[in-house]
Amino acid sequence: TIADHAIERASATPDFVAFVDGAGQYTFAEVLAEAEALSAALQARGLKAGDVIAFQVPNWREAAVINLAAAMSGFVINPIVPIYRDHEVMMMLGDCRAQAIFVPQVFRKVDYAAMARRCMEQLPDLAHVFTVRGEGTDDFAELVAEGRALRFERPAVDPLCVKMVLYTSGTTGRPKGVLHSHVTLQHIVAKSGVHWGLKAGEATLMPSPVTHVSGYANGLEAPFICGIRCVLMEAWNASDALSLIEEHSLVGTVAATPFLVELAAAARAAGTGIPSFRFFACGGAAVPADLIPAANAAFDSCKAFRVFGASEVPLVTFGWPHSEQLAATTDGEVVDYQARIVDHEDRDLPTGQEGEILARGPGMMMGYADAQQTAEAIRSE
Repeated sequence: TIADHAIERASATPDFVAFVDGAGQYTFAEVLAEAEALSAALQARGLKAGDVIAFQVPNWREAAVINLAAAMSGFVINPIVPIYRDHEVMMMLGDCRAQAIFVPQVFRKVDYAAMARRCMEQLPDLAHVFTVRGEGTDDFAELVAEGRALRFERPAVDPLCVKMVLYTSGTTGRPKGVLHSHVTLQHIVAKSGVHWGLKAGEATLMPSPVTHVSGYANGLEAPFICGIRCVLMEAWNASDALSLIEEHSLVGTVAATPFLVELAAAARAAGTGIPSFRFFACGGAAVPADLIPAANAAFDSCKAFRVFGASEVPLVTFGWPHSEQLAATTDGEVVDYQARIVDHEDRDLPTGQEGEILARGPGMMMGYADAQQTAEAIRSE
């Protein structure tokens, strides 16, 4: 599990700074200690392995502690993107029967704590609303302080069991609860890191929400898997991103198309080629063919490339970091997945024809929370 990786990192390089945000940082030793304390406090509140713990937190370093505590306690983590409000949050929490949720007290003038408590009034399973960067006995800081005085009994956690339920955006209907084990996302993070030339001790930028599959895997988990530092951005701003890249010698990121457009424009305007930056894995939206060479021209060393995946099958393709032509016109090399393009009768289509993408591999989901949805989506071949 990710907890096993965290323990190994904290033992080998305890003082390495693994997470940085606008308010502070965590070394491997610090994030592990806080996760163990939080785990003990949550156990004392009656939470147990198998319970679902949600978090609707911005790109704050505390999210890494919450995620790690869930993994080591055997909780099922439920990330919820901060843009969602009562209707969507209620649906997700109710569907996965979450027992607890972590939210900001207030963020961008939205009272998340009040929203979560409104949900709690209508959801009998939701027994705890915990705040982050708030106040009171149910705040993250108080829970960690409380847990430091307690003994944490770490349960045995099967790496192949359900670790996360992540809801899709619902663009084709009601959002689906995607189930991942402890090892599916780890596999993708490790393989993509090698493909992109990421080395232990280096640092990356994470502007994508850590409650989205890309931000979650590459922001909250990659430091433990790859031994890297992640610099978290609470809100995207291209000029701020340039400053962070130069301050921390960041080597790359995984983010959506608009971020690449704006980062390249900001680099041109500032007269910097951000020489430390080597890769920009771009996905989540259409990537025009002319964007890749135009963006690359703004940088000294950075190679931008397209990648493809979904919450159900994270990163089916890893991009073409070393071929600008292929990086601009295709979504990249399929790594460790089997992929087919088929017509409406499941017949394979020739190159160049549009169809439905079928993919399977070690990084794919275990299924949906709804068994019927799983049966409809997963085929035998």
